[in-house]
Amino acid sequence: MEDKKRYKVLLCEDDTNLGMVLKNYLELSEFDVVLERDGRLGLAAFQREKFDICLLDVMMPNVDGFTLAEEIRDIDPEIPLFFLSAKTMKEDILNGYRLGADDYITKPFDSEVLLMKIRAIIKRNEEQMTTQENKEFQLGEYHFNPKLRVLSINGKSQTLSPKENELLRLLADHKNDLLPRERALKKIWGSDTYFNGRSMDVYIAKLRKYLKEDSQIEIVNIHGNGFRLVAP
Repeated sequence: MEDKKRYKVLLCEDDTNLGMVLKNYLELSEFDVVLERDGRLGLAAFQREKFDICLLDVMMPNVDGFTLAEEIRDIDPEIPLFFLSAKTMKEDILNGYRLGADDYITKPFDSEVLLMKIRAIIKRNEEQMTTQENKEFQLGEYHFNPKLRVLSINGKSQTLSPKENELLRLLADHKNDLLPRERALKKIWGSDTYFNGRSMDVYIAKLRKYLKEDSQIEIVNIHGNGFRLVAP
């Protein structure tokens, strides 16, 4: 029987007692937990290691939880994120959700309820990932199978490189809609630097070449914003 995956949690909490209690509770519930006591150390840990979920206290020294969340979202726009906070003002809660939080949990809270919420978010994300992995696209005359990295038309097939595949998958997911440049760069290249932007332009040119056999398909450059895959 294969080992059950242990999910990795980044827990940032400056209250030493609460931090240790939560860390021990989650570890007993078969999670691996890295506990940091301020936002700066939390960011360093996130840059250094790969996590499945982040639990962030809002009020922390050096870098607060909201600022840390923005930094984390810049690195990984998809990672599940919970705020833990004694701040119960509506403005703070709304701010948390605006920053892309999956949940905003006010202190004091029940650890068992928190655990259930964490498990629910991880399960939802895994189901979405499985659906994404198995999804195929019909783009005009082309058939695109991202799982096999194959783009085919009229019996001819093209095997895509991993980056070509990911970029076309994102464009296909946003078909006839804007794919923001920043989103594609962060998701595929890890950051939206000038050099990564030039690299993405090269990949866009390659995809245009692969798709040229169907005149109804076009990858349009929306100046300064991103790209749109126009397909029937």
